[in-house]
Amino acid sequence: MALLTWNDSYSVKIKDIDLQHQKLIDLINELHDGMKSGQGSAVLGKILNELVNYTKFHFAFEEKLFEKYVYPDARTHKREHEDLVKQVLDYKESFDAGKSVLTIDIMNFLRDWLTKHISGSDKKYTPFFTSKGLA
Repeated sequence: MALLTWNDSYSVKIKDIDLQHQKLIDLINELHDGMKSGQGSAVLGKILNELVNYTKFHFAFEEKLFEKYVYPDARTHKREHEDLVKQVLDYKESFDAGKSVLTIDIMNFLRDWLTKHISGSDKKYTPFFTSKGLA
């Protein structure tokens, strides 16, 4: 069973970003499924690496749009990105070192952060970017 399911309430009305958000949800679900089914550290580590790398890619994509269109709330939004990347890298480093395992608390953190970020911070830029012709 999926930890998180995409629905239209998450849409920021920008196709490329919606597709990226869906990919992030898929990766979180894949990590969750792997954890629940007791897959080994190597498999979970690979999925976690993919999640970290895709998150960085997605954030860079958004931040390029912020810069290109001079999004007024870019600094605050970028700080949120930096905070999440730091937290996820801390989890990954601890996991890679064998100091921690993926837990439901970590999965819930990722789910909650992503849904709150999309529904809050990302939705704030929808009117700005759509006024610039992005869709």
